[in-house]
Amino acid sequence: MSDTQLELEKNRVKQRNRLTQVLPDVMQDVGSLTAEVYKDGFLSCRMKRLMALAVALGTGCQNCILSQTMEALDNGATKEEILETISVVVSIRGTTGVGESLRVVQLLDELGKL
Repeated sequence: MSDTQLELEKNRVKQRNRLTQVLPDVMQDVGSLTAEVYKDGFLSCRMKRLMALAVALGTGCQNCILSQTMEALDNGATKEEILETISVVVSIRGTTGVGESLRVVQLLDELGKL
């Protein structure tokens, strides 16, 4: 991983904003869906973001991994909760779970959280 995860995250946000400019109606609908799905309900937004992080790690989506890690942190997830989420992914996915989780470890390290 030659780029820092923070650089990749900044670029992800920049490109998402650009996509919003060129597809405003679609992205407005995506934003509405996201707001509805991640609002607190029986599960907190924090818990939903940790679940989404696990799914992102399982599918290997770089942008999703970065986004969901940042969203989990922004919604109060602790490093311990994120690391425990990683452990669940590793138990299901094995070495591919480990490989994708390295991105999260690097991001947490870059943020000074490890």
